[in-house]
Amino acid sequence: MRIAFFSTQPYDRVFFERENTAGYFNYQFYETHLGPHIVQAVENVDAVCVFVNDRVNENVIQVLAEKGVKVIALRCAGFNNVDLEAAKRYGMAVCRVPAYSPEAVAEHTMAMLLTLNRKIHKAYNRVREQNFSLNGLLGFNLYGRTVGVIGTGKIGKAFCRIALGFGCRVMAFDLHEDEELKQAGVSYVPLEQVYKVSDILSLHCPLTPENRHLINKESLEMMKEGVTLINTSRGGLVDTWAVVEALKSRRLAGLAIDVYEQEEKLFFKDLSGTIIEDDTIQRLMSFPNVLITAHQAFFTEEALTQIARITLQNLQELGRGERPSISQALLA
Repeated sequence: MRIAFFSTQPYDRVFFERENTAGYFNYQFYETHLGPHIVQAVENVDAVCVFVNDRVNENVIQVLAEKGVKVIALRCAGFNNVDLEAAKRYGMAVCRVPAYSPEAVAEHTMAMLLTLNRKIHKAYNRVREQNFSLNGLLGFNLYGRTVGVIGTGKIGKAFCRIALGFGCRVMAFDLHEDEELKQAGVSYVPLEQVYKVSDILSLHCPLTPENRHLINKESLEMMKEGVTLINTSRGGLVDTWAVVEALKSRRLAGLAIDVYEQEEKLFFKDLSGTIIEDDTIQRLMSFPNVLITAHQAFFTEEALTQIARITLQNLQELGRGERPSISQALLA
């Protein structure tokens, strides 16, 4: 099977080549993201493999179908960047990796919270400059704090367990309540109550048209003053300028994000020698109480191994005319 990879990084090559021991797959790697600007270059492949910032809209899908591409394989869990209805119309299968390593993202979420709260990043830089003062590094105990979790799928569930381990009170909202989490001590409450009671609010839901800008001016006004917001899910869940205003008014005591609504122009690139023209992220980075990582939460040895293994398994099974055995892998 011939596969064209888009948004390819060096580590993608390493892990996918490592899993191709039988030589069943033939790879083409493109560093650029998939979109109208590059789709005409796709030739003689059976499948395309895309990531979170590729844009697989109807126009792209039409061209892929005309070129004989049969499968769109996402090497990630989210699929908001693929027009599934268009894929159905053109008879194209879409598969994803629904659960590569929930713990990877959940652990990064907690790492961001701890770093932001205890100002580890600031302390690290101070000590390297021989500054051993503690002034300005004051944090708070997580023990006894109320953590609100929106979305308790596999990643949200893993984060809930971590927060419970720190002695936090965990309040959650999800359309489908998890009985194991309820038995472990998680309380499911209406979304508005999660907003109102949380000291820390963490987002773990997929991005859909219905919940785009879930965090907006109105929802922020429901939150108590001094809440910490964490987003390691999808950037479109947050209205960034509403968050900027909440930071300025001190309603938000801190913001930690691993995703950003306009990240496709920035993340996974070295822009250290250029001028970034995105005024929104520049404004965010100007706040001392904002921590940003560049879609790093998934980035562990275990997660990348699973992503490569499951993606190739999905493609191999689809190539044999079978429904992928990984639960929920087939989307269209």
